[in-house]
Amino acid sequence: MNTVIDIQDVSWKRQGKPILSDVNWKVLKGEHWAIFGLNGSGKTTLLNMINGYIWPTTGTLSVLGQIFGQTDMRELRKSIGWVSSSLQERLKENAVAEDIIVSGKFASIGLYDQASHDDFQKAYQIMEQLGCSHLYGRTYQTCSQGEKQKILIARGLMSSPELLILDEPTSGLDFLSREDLLDSVHQLANEKNAPTILFVTHHIEEILPVFTQTLLLREGSIFASGKTEDILTTETLSAFLNTPVEVSWQNDRSWMKLPMKVPGTSRDL
Repeated sequence: MNTVIDIQDVSWKRQGKPILSDVNWKVLKGEHWAIFGLNGSGKTTLLNMINGYIWPTTGTLSVLGQIFGQTDMRELRKSIGWVSSSLQERLKENAVAEDIIVSGKFASIGLYDQASHDDFQKAYQIMEQLGCSHLYGRTYQTCSQGEKQKILIARGLMSSPELLILDEPTSGLDFLSREDLLDSVHQLANEKNAPTILFVTHHIEEILPVFTQTLLLREGSIFASGKTEDILTTETLSAFLNTPVEVSWQNDRSWMKLPMKVPGTSRDL
């Protein structure tokens, strides 16, 4: 199987209003994609559809070779790791880190299934991989925001997924915590047999070199997609945002700012 996601002519309407329109997108095994868009662009809707929580109004969709309408979505979700801020709100504050992580094996919110010693050993190994093994035995409520995000990523990796979706994983982090988390994501993406990763962000400087492909989503439609270096340009992003911006590159990461309007001042997006 070489195709991880195959979306063909997909649209989705809510109460008659189009949220996604004529989306065509293919993700191949081994590719790591960044998804960039403003609030209300349809990113969450697209992710919900890939996870099988909503279905296309029109068009066809397959994930990991499974065609929607012909597969058990509960089983498919066990091959998809999803890290989202919405998940944080559903976790029990007094749950310990390793229980949260092991629950990812069963795609459940909370650990209700019988877990084995090997399951907890695997959880610890994943925590070591992400540099957060010191959190073993800690309750979720005592962890910092960055530590919580690492626990959620570890949970997403517990089932050895073929597809890992990171939905704005740096939200709420300070600069140092953000860079620490991005470093963990970078190392993860470069691991042998790493899952295909989708990284959703509002900030282009978070798009690491490992994300060689980028999709721009605007008002429910794909504005552009392709090689990151071709997408994250001054011309393309100015057109995408309908406002002049300046894009510069440093250490293989792009940075965006608005042109100076008042001498001696600038605003970074």
